[in-house]
Amino acid sequence: MHEAGSPENEAAETQPSTEALVPEALTPEQIEDLKNRAARADENWERLLRVTADMDNFKKRAAREREDAVKFANESLIKKLVPVLDNFDMAMAAAGQTGGNTAQSLQTGVTMIYQQLKSVLQEAGLQEVDAAGKTFDPNWHEAVSQQETTEVPEGQVLQQLRKGYKLRDRLIRPAMVIVARKPAA
Repeated sequence: MHEAGSPENEAAETQPSTEALVPEALTPEQIEDLKNRAARADENWERLLRVTADMDNFKKRAAREREDAVKFANESLIKKLVPVLDNFDMAMAAAGQTGGNTAQSLQTGVTMIYQQLKSVLQEAGLQEVDAAGKTFDPNWHEAVSQQETTEVPEGQVLQQLRKGYKLRDRLIRPAMVIVARKPAA
């Protein structure tokens, strides 16, 4: 017999009994349930891996498409502008030839090209900001100077020096203007 507090007795108390290490006997129904759960867990894991791979592929494809959209965003506009370049080439070739009415035909050709270019840009959403005769608006106009006059009311655009442009509702370039001011008394 071992006395209480002896090393042999303490070792016996700290070691688990072999009865605690052996799991309870499982019934066939429990074993079948565990097999079903393990199969579902495997199935869910495989589905998670597929969905994760699909999501990664989607992100990569979306990034490529976004890059292409930015890279080729102006493609349709450029396709419409290429004929304008062709017409400029023809006008310059015609101007280089010596002939009778070259100045008049060059002016007519350049006017036609100008109208064509203006039309293409309008189709793309470009609009002129017309400031002539309007009240000065710092949102759409850039005042470069003021001029004393009695011809138009104070604060009205007296002269437009450069056209302004907007793309749909966004200002691209303000109109450069001279604003009327009352003469000093």
